[in-house]
Amino acid sequence: MKNASEWGRFFICPTPIGNLGDITYRTVLVLKQVDLIACEDTRVSRKLLQRYSIQKPLFPYHAHNYQTAIQKILTHLRSGKSIALITDAGMPGIQDPGMEIINQLIQNNINFEVLPGASAVLPAVVYSGFSLNGYLFLGFLPRSGGERKKILEQSLFSSQAIVLYESPKRILTTLQEIQNLIGEERKAVLCRELTKIHQEIIRGTLQELVEKLNQKKTIQGEIVLVIEGKSVDEKGILPLVQNCIKQLLLTGHSEKDVVELTSVIFRLKKNRVKLELKLQKNLFDQEKEKNLF
Repeated sequence: MKNASEWGRFFICPTPIGNLGDITYRTVLVLKQVDLIACEDTRVSRKLLQRYSIQKPLFPYHAHNYQTAIQKILTHLRSGKSIALITDAGMPGIQDPGMEIINQLIQNNINFEVLPGASAVLPAVVYSGFSLNGYLFLGFLPRSGGERKKILEQSLFSSQAIVLYESPKRILTTLQEIQNLIGEERKAVLCRELTKIHQEIIRGTLQELVEKLNQKKTIQGEIVLVIEGKSVDEKGILPLVQNCIKQLLLTGHSEKDVVELTSVIFRLKKNRVKLELKLQKNLFDQEKEKNLF
C-alpha cells in the first residue's frame, strides 16, 4: 500500500464567476495536466473546458453525492492519479461540499494545492471603498432563526466592513432586518452579477438600496452586499452600543456575555460597557414590568 506522500496530487482550482476570460493561466495548465476533474455540474464545466480546449474526464462532486464522490477521489489518489476540483463559479471549499474533501485530505495527511483566482468577495470589497479597517466575510447567512439574528447582532456593530452573499429572493428581507438593527442611514454597496454582461453596482444608504431595489420589476443574479463598518468614536456609537446591549439582553445572553461581546465589537473598555449595561438593564426590567400589566 502506498504512503500518503506517494498518492496522486489534488488541486483546488477557482473558476470564473462570470466572464470566462477571468481564469488564470496556471489553472488552465493544471486542468490540462490532471487525470480527472471533479466538478459541480458537468454541463457547466464542459462549456468552460471547451473554451480552453481542455479534454479531460469529468465526474460530479456536489451536495447530493459528495460522500460517495469522496471515496472515489481517495481511490483515484491512492492509485496515483491527479485530480482537480472545480465548481460552477468561484473558489471551491467556501460554504460548499469542497470543505468535506479538504477535511478528508487533511485527516489522511495528504498534501493538496489551492490555486488563487476569481472570487466575488474581493471585487465587491474594492468596489465598496469600505475596507480601510478591513472586512468581515459572513458568506451566506442562515435563512432564518436565532442563529441568523445572532450573527447579525455580533457583526453589524464592528468597525470592519461586513460582506455577505444573498439570494435575489431574500435580499430585501435581509436589508430590512439589518435596518431594524442599525437604522436606515448606514452606507452599503450592492454588487449584482459581478463580471457578467448585466453587472450592476448600487450605492447608497440601506434605505436607498431598498428603494432602488423596489423600483425593479424583478431582482435577479448573484448578489454580494457590503455594509460600511461603524465608526469607533464613542459619542457617535453610544446609541448603537445601547441597542446592541438591549438586543443581546432580549435574546437571552448572560450579562457576562453582553459585556464581552459589546466590548469586543465596539473596542470599549469592559468597565465602560458595564456602566451602560446597568442603565440598559434597569430600563429593560422596567419595560418588562409594564408589559405585565
